[in-house]
Amino acid sequence: MRAQKLTFAALAVVAGLSLTACQNGEDDLGQTAPSSASSASSASGGSGSGGTNQDGGKDSAGKDSAGQGSGGQGTAAGTGSNANSKVGKCRTDDLDITASDSTIDGDTEGTVAVEFKNGGRDCVLSGYAGIDLKTSAGSLSAERTGEKATPMTLKNGKSVYFGINYPLNKSGGSGVRITALVVTPPDETKSFSLEWPGAATLPVTDGSGSQVKVGPMGSAGQGEG
Repeated sequence: MRAQKLTFAALAVVAGLSLTACQNGEDDLGQTAPSSASSASSASGGSGSGGTNQDGGKDSAGKDSAGQGSGGQGTAAGTGSNANSKVGKCRTDDLDITASDSTIDGDTEGTVAVEFKNGGRDCVLSGYAGIDLKTSAGSLSAERTGEKATPMTLKNGKSVYFGINYPLNKSGGSGVRITALVVTPPDETKSFSLEWPGAATLPVTDGSGSQVKVGPMGSAGQGEG
């Protein structure tokens, strides 16, 4: 009986040691697994390269690194319309558009000078503006003079002028009354309407062609300033 008791006691000790070893092993895995998962998550987020981006943490990390880094998608998104140092075209909303009578005594034609003053970023103007006169007889579109149009960069705060030439009403009749001037900058679709500063009327014609001519950017006497 004593021998059996000793055997049972020895088995109990061995079983206890085995159980302790198993528990220690489980504790080690329990500590190691979160650490490994955290490292994997950090490595994935720090790359900023996207991958599948299946979880919110990776997406957030990707956006942060793109915004802070000097390359990758963050830089490409930040370049916008100024990519490769190119200057964008002038938009109607960038320009302060005014018009004034520039007719000189003795001229056979009347002249109105239109000013484009840049109120925003530097931008490019090229070609002719669209000019329409609103009259008592309907809308009248100006024809281009055919002068060479040279592209130019209009700096912030600077102005450029172009001219509108029209026939003076010397017929003695009432003529065609002008009610408004509508200006559309080159390569734009948004127009700007303002008061016509020139003579109040145009002579009546047979309608064989436009009586009004528009010059390119810089064609008025004021030039660019």
